[in-house]
Amino acid sequence: MIQRGEAELAALLTQAGDAHFEYETSELNGVYDEDWATWYAGYVVEHGLGDILGREVTSDMAHRLFVDSYEEYKNEGSTEDWAQYTARKILESPV
Repeated sequence: MIQRGEAELAALLTQAGDAHFEYETSELNGVYDEDWATWYAGYVVEHGLGDILGREVTSDMAHRLFVDSYEEYKNEGSTEDWAQYTARKILESPV
């Protein structure tokens, strides 16, 4: 069962993904953003990550969570939606 915070966080991550796609398309002319985690971290912190989690979260903290979660996601070969997977991992994180 998806918790309320998990659904909110997954929605924020999906929103960030859509905004990042637009960024890659318009600002990077379609080039893959190798530093995507930094961009995502800044976006989600600016758009309420701390409010969803009920604690202060810095861009550096979010960046680390994204990098770690993405590596786990790839290593597990997960077929789950990345935003949902990452939302759960962030909520499970003590950071």
